[in-house]
Amino acid sequence: MTNVEALAYVPGHGLLRGRTAVITAAAGAGIGGATARRLLEEGARVLISDGHGRRLKEYEAELAREFAGAVTSAVCDVTDETQVRALFDTAVQEHGRLDVVVNNAGLGGTSPLVDMTDEQWSKVLDVTLNGTFRCTRAALSRMRDTGGVIVNNASVVGWRAQAGQAHYAAAKAGVMALTRCAAMEAAEYGVRVNAVAPSLAMHPHLAKVTTPELLQELTAREAFGRYAEPWEVANVIVFLASGYSSYLTGEIVSVSSQHP
Repeated sequence: MTNVEALAYVPGHGLLRGRTAVITAAAGAGIGGATARRLLEEGARVLISDGHGRRLKEYEAELAREFAGAVTSAVCDVTDETQVRALFDTAVQEHGRLDVVVNNAGLGGTSPLVDMTDEQWSKVLDVTLNGTFRCTRAALSRMRDTGGVIVNNASVVGWRAQAGQAHYAAAKAGVMALTRCAAMEAAEYGVRVNAVAPSLAMHPHLAKVTTPELLQELTAREAFGRYAEPWEVANVIVFLASGYSSYLTGEIVSVSSQHP
C-alpha cells in the first residue's frame, strides 16, 4: 500500500445512523473537531461541546452547512460539575436519549517535574482526568436504563515516559485506569467503555505548544515517518462507538505507529 492510499479519507457508511452523540472539546481542528465530523458523516445526531463559546459556535455553523439539523452545541467547562450535568441534560432533552459519549477534553503542557507548581499539576489533572470522570459519571447515570457507548481519549504517554510530561502522563494513565474500572461497572447496564491512545496527531494547538525540534523527534519515532491526521484517530473512535466493536469493553486501543 502506498502512503497516498493509506491517507485516503474514508467515506461514511452509516455506522451510527439514528444515534445521538455528545463530544467534549470539539471546537477546532484537532481530534475533537475531526471526531464530530466523522460522527455526523456516519449518520449520528451530534451535540458538540467546548469551553470556548465563540469557537464552538463558529464550528457548529460550519458543520451545520453540511449537516443541517443534525448538529447542535452547548458550552461546557468539564471542571465545573454544574455545567457537565447541564450538558448531558441538554442532550437528553433535545434528542430523547444518549447513545454515544466521546470524552475528548484534555489539557497538556511541558514542565520539568522539579519546577512544576501545584497549580500546573492540578490544572492538567482537573481537566484531563477529573473532567473525564465527571462526564463518564454523568453519562452512565443517563445510560444505565438505555445502554450506550463511552469512548475516552487517553494517550500513549500514559504508557511511555516523556520528559516534562509528568502531569499529563499521570492524567492519561488515570484515564486508562478509569476506563477499565468504569467498563466493569457499566457492563451490567449494557454500556461499553473504551479508550483510544493516540501517539502523535498533528493539529494547530499542538504546533503552538510544542517546539519544532520535539515534533521532529516524535515524528521520527513513528514507523510511517509521519504524524497522524486527526481524522485517522477519529476513525478508530467511530469504530469503538459502532456495532463493529460490540464485544469490546475496558480496552485501550493505541492509535500509533510508534516504535521503541
